[in-house]
Amino acid sequence: MKEFVTACPRNCYSTCSLVVQVDKGRITAIKPMPLNRATPFNGCLKGQSYVERAHSPDRIIYPHKKVNGRFKRISWDEALSIIAEKLSFIKEKYGQQAVLFYSASGMSGLLNDFSLNFWRDVYGGATTVYGNLCWPAGLEATRLTLGENKHNVPWDLENAKLIVLWGKNPAESNVHEMVPINNALDNGAKLVVIDPRRTQSTQRASLLLQPLPSTDAAIALAVSNIIIQNNWVDYDFIKQYVLGYEEFKEHVKQYTPQWASEISGVPVDLIEKLAWHVGNIKPMTIIPGYGMQRYTNGGQTTRAILALNILTGNIGKPGACWHYANLQSYVFDDVLEPLSYYPPEKPDGKIRRTISTARLGHEMLATKNPELKMIWVERGNPLTQNPNTSRVLEAFRKLDFRVVVEQFFTDTALEADIILPAKSMFEQSDIIGSYWNPYVQLKQKILEPAGEVKPETEIYWCLAQKMGFDKTFLEDVLLPPGDEHVDRFLESKLNKFNLSLEQLKRGPVLAPGLQEIAFSDFRFSTPSGKIELLSNQMSELWDESPLPVYKPAVELFEDKSPFPLFLMSPNTKNRIHSQFNNLKIISLISGEPVVQMNPNDAAERGINDGDMVEVYNHRGAVSIKAQLTYEVRKGCVVIPNGWWRTQGVSVNMLSEGRETDIGHGSAFHNNRVEVRLLKNSK
Repeated sequence: MKEFVTACPRNCYSTCSLVVQVDKGRITAIKPMPLNRATPFNGCLKGQSYVERAHSPDRIIYPHKKVNGRFKRISWDEALSIIAEKLSFIKEKYGQQAVLFYSASGMSGLLNDFSLNFWRDVYGGATTVYGNLCWPAGLEATRLTLGENKHNVPWDLENAKLIVLWGKNPAESNVHEMVPINNALDNGAKLVVIDPRRTQSTQRASLLLQPLPSTDAAIALAVSNIIIQNNWVDYDFIKQYVLGYEEFKEHVKQYTPQWASEISGVPVDLIEKLAWHVGNIKPMTIIPGYGMQRYTNGGQTTRAILALNILTGNIGKPGACWHYANLQSYVFDDVLEPLSYYPPEKPDGKIRRTISTARLGHEMLATKNPELKMIWVERGNPLTQNPNTSRVLEAFRKLDFRVVVEQFFTDTALEADIILPAKSMFEQSDIIGSYWNPYVQLKQKILEPAGEVKPETEIYWCLAQKMGFDKTFLEDVLLPPGDEHVDRFLESKLNKFNLSLEQLKRGPVLAPGLQEIAFSDFRFSTPSGKIELLSNQMSELWDESPLPVYKPAVELFEDKSPFPLFLMSPNTKNRIHSQFNNLKIISLISGEPVVQMNPNDAAERGINDGDMVEVYNHRGAVSIKAQLTYEVRKGCVVIPNGWWRTQGVSVNMLSEGRETDIGHGSAFHNNRVEVRLLKNSK
């Protein structure tokens, strides 16, 4: 029995440090790594399921080719020959930019950069996407206001006397965060939650507000108004560190609690109670979730909520924090998110970054000069996760050729002409950071690749050689096969910060230059050098108001809509988006897809608990079992995202591809639906 220290590379807050036990080439157990103060306890259910995932009999471990609608195992030589021939043909007839390279966040790491190296420097160009499905509206809002995205270390939450969970459910989406939250509450802190749902995270809350989705900015602006009117403002903080307070003060006079109540559906007295808590209990940490900024008003919503920290001086101090995103461990990135998501000001003539991730299907179909003829997908499942599944599927099927690099037969993989087996997290070393915990970590290789799996860096190397490129040339732009080349590359990155692989093999290391209390030096990388309540960049870059405002989200407040219910599609603790639910241990617990409805909404439609219903709008429909619960406020229904079509439901059949107000994010939460009882459901 051997033990290895590694870290989970998924798109998850925790980025847990793990100790993995291996016996005779198989993972036998996943144990906690206490040296990581953010994740000292055992990993979540998903982390434990790596024992199954690494050795799943359903895993793709050989190349496959679609023949007459069915997948057939083929050799690497045949797979690479087919792909090389297609690439050469497309390049000669249509040009390199007729190939779409699509990658997502399925596995993080520094080695992912070699993928784009292949398309830009070896193939000579490609088309790719800009924007991001997850969080850029909130990142941009924070960047424009504070200058950068960072927050206090997770364990600092124990110093807070007031914790506000605004649209976040860490009991499911960030389970390790519940430890410092509960410790703070045990020490006398108060918990306030703003969420349309009553979740596991609300159980110890002193105050719960349940607004209509997308109306959070209205509440926040009204709370700002109350705080200012009652002189609960930290004037010393404002005077020293804030730009635009006087303008903001005049601006929010129009935003009364009565106005916010009419928009949000939250009673006036609860808005006033929220204002009292925020204005009078210090230190305060606000922890916003990522769902709120996935609306067309998401950026301004984020700025409106952040203003509450600013007015009360809850930045740069222990227990006082805007706890949104902490990019301090991304020390190896030349350009930090969200700027790295944006189209370049000056294209290099090779990579055409012109397709919005939010509008993937529509813009794939609309792309001309040249039209898209081929797609290469890795680390992503766009036919489940991108908005408007029907349009994305149409765009995929219009292409001449599709290559998908995957571990399992996902919805996207099933549309491929060639599937190449992807590595697991245990089959190649890499360096990863986190957007929540402050550590640099080694995702250590502890297993040899299963079957005929090749790491993506090796796939590109072999493909380039198959296309006739010289080894000497390739060594300058790609990574040659072999662990020694991986280690040498990673060491070269670490050496710049006086770190080493041997050091990281023993456990996580706090990021070089870490500020445990973010902004404790009260230096802000904005144009004014101050926190900017008034941001002229909002106008210059995004044509938005320089002061936070509330705008009704597109579609959600249209008069006489035939679709009266707000659709919510949150994350769940049993999946990371569309990953993990295909595993037996996870599927046994997560069960079958359901739509959660308030019993009052269900009664109006003659729907009982357990009935089969159809959830539909003008974009599509899904058949699903109804689950009645008062956890969901009246007027809303909930289907967690990440279910595959082959698992019965894909919630993005109901969503539209829209961008957020700033940041090129995806506003795929702007959806209204109706629910009806299916015939024969009884």
